[in-house]
Amino acid sequence: MPRVLLSVYDKTGLVEFAAGLHQLGWELLASGGTARALRKGNLPVSEVSDYTGSPEILGGRVKTLHPAIHGGILSRSTVEDKAQLDEQGWAEIDLVAVNLYPFEQTIAQPDVTLAEAIEQIDIGGVALIRAAAKNFARVTLVCDPTDYANVLQSLQNGGLSDEDRRKLAIKGFASTKHYDQAIFSYLSGEDSLQIQAFPVQELRYGENSHRSATLYGYEPGAGPLGGKILQGKPLSYNNLLDLDAAWRTAVSFNEPAIAIIKHLSPCGVASNQNLVLAYQAALASDPVSAFGSVIASNRTVDGETGAAMCELFVECIIAPGFTEDALTRLAEKKNCRLVQVPDLSIEPAYEMRSIVRGILRQSVDRGDPKDTEWQVVTKRAPTDEEWEALRFAWEVVQHVKSNAIVFASGAETVGIGGGQPNRVDCVHIAAQRAGEKASGAVMASDAFFPFPDAVEAAAEYGIAAVIQPGGSIRDAKSIAAADAAGMAMVMTGVRHFRH
Repeated sequence: MPRVLLSVYDKTGLVEFAAGLHQLGWELLASGGTARALRKGNLPVSEVSDYTGSPEILGGRVKTLHPAIHGGILSRSTVEDKAQLDEQGWAEIDLVAVNLYPFEQTIAQPDVTLAEAIEQIDIGGVALIRAAAKNFARVTLVCDPTDYANVLQSLQNGGLSDEDRRKLAIKGFASTKHYDQAIFSYLSGEDSLQIQAFPVQELRYGENSHRSATLYGYEPGAGPLGGKILQGKPLSYNNLLDLDAAWRTAVSFNEPAIAIIKHLSPCGVASNQNLVLAYQAALASDPVSAFGSVIASNRTVDGETGAAMCELFVECIIAPGFTEDALTRLAEKKNCRLVQVPDLSIEPAYEMRSIVRGILRQSVDRGDPKDTEWQVVTKRAPTDEEWEALRFAWEVVQHVKSNAIVFASGAETVGIGGGQPNRVDCVHIAAQRAGEKASGAVMASDAFFPFPDAVEAAAEYGIAAVIQPGGSIRDAKSIAAADAAGMAMVMTGVRHFRH
């Protein structure tokens, strides 16, 4: 009977993967927390401490560091190695599913202490990855939950090839290298930037046809944006940039949402429990700009939504999945690329941009910090309906090119203006897109108003409430303009430029 060792911090997809292995006749062996998760899933599992006869000690610092475990992983397919395992009463381990403590995510948190960071330095997990990767001739390593489905499918179809196991081993060594570099940089204070990227695709050309370009990924063998293309031609340089912007926008919402992107900035965003209604509302925000756009959905695209999307010329659609009905309908649009990215948590701790002779690195904007307190600064407070629209508009405006202005009604945009050298022009652009829908809508601004002119213009278009960071030396004039128009104004204290 083949045996799998499971010891994971990130338990995404764990139970489903283990259940698939169990159905194939695999014996499940797991460390404490992982074993508890599997038992909750009603799966039979042996615990590592019972198997080795050694309890977990030092508050969980030592769990899998035992010869019974590493001997089972590192044993070769030789008579001598098998005999030594038999003498000890141990067995071979054929697959290792492991991922590491979130060290980088921990040190990215404000005010993290050295003691807290050190407790997130994984020892046993790294040892398991290296052992399984070293012995890839016999052992399969799975250190990334996004590989579970492919590995399980291969096992169901007769097993993984030598090359498959080799690629998974390379991925393991890449992960431990990156992990150790992060620990070194943190402890030494030498924040040198080490970048390792693997070629994913040679692009036909870059931003324009006379420029060459290549797509690289941080994981060996990864697809575009960590996903895979289900339909259509290979992605272009501009497709990839727009897909990245669209995906970031869509997955920032917890509720079902659609984002339509053109030239790196949203032209329509909407949220609705009914996905096709979300799409229709996002499209209505700016149907002219949506022609030739990229669309992102943070939910599986169903047949009805796919059929609606077929009515528009779309370059690409990106989603965590597509139903069979949706795939059938979208197949009519053979030039429309469909990209599936099952993992919604695509963003690392940092993002980087190149400049002349250098690289800029910054932490990812994940919205307002947890301790942010919004303040009503006008005589009139927003109504319940206005609060709903303000929260939605504030989420969207973070993804629009500065100087960003978003008009919204309910959980849908009705007009978006951005990317202009001054903010009042963006108000006019948003109003032009919104038309009559501007009346009674709310407005979000990614940064403060340096003058009251943008608020005055918004009032002329019928905007009912405004949300903005505040912080201008002329805030009082903007507040006075809002009061004069009977508008509500909320200040967040947080700016969300996107250059």
